[in-house]
Amino acid sequence: MTRKAVSCLLADDHPALTAAVSAYLSASGFEIVGPAPDGRRAVELATSERPQLALVDYRMPYLAGVELVLALCRASPTTRIAVYTADGDELLAESVLEAGASAVILKEAPLADLLRALEAVLSGRTYVDPTLLRDGSPRTQLTQRELDVLGLLAEGLPHAEIGVRLGISSETVRTHLRKASNRLGAATRTQAVATALRRGLIV
Repeated sequence: MTRKAVSCLLADDHPALTAAVSAYLSASGFEIVGPAPDGRRAVELATSERPQLALVDYRMPYLAGVELVLALCRASPTTRIAVYTADGDELLAESVLEAGASAVILKEAPLADLLRALEAVLSGRTYVDPTLLRDGSPRTQLTQRELDVLGLLAEGLPHAEIGVRLGISSETVRTHLRKASNRLGAATRTQAVATALRRGLIV
């Protein structure tokens, strides 16, 4: 099945890895933007090119990690961000997802897994490398803010009131709910809350 090429910003300061990933994704139907060798250049390219995806190394010169994810979200709000990392740290995963990333992928994973992760993100889902899930626990698939939103929904609060309680906008509340629902496999907010309660994620 042929599709229109998906624009993907690639940001990594390791030339050999960048070349391999770029070649693989290009052959898989992606149009590579960049690559960017540092975080500042990644933000510049995101601002000018507005790519559909951004695959960014967690550790890069000048701007990296959570700060880079936040900067990319501001520069191009429609770009879905996937963080590519050599650090098998579940707290790192939670922090970048909380900042606005849609995926966390380990560099040690096969390139086929990277492709599946990016396809999931394109479909509006969230992807976390399975090895980052603590003992298979579903809790690590949800950020603390998503748990907060689900908890307040369980109390019967509307989006506007949840936003006031958490100091965020109603639209951000809906974004957190959508991501939580995707991770829990829930079609509605009621199902998301029920699933979270059943799994003991909220009380």
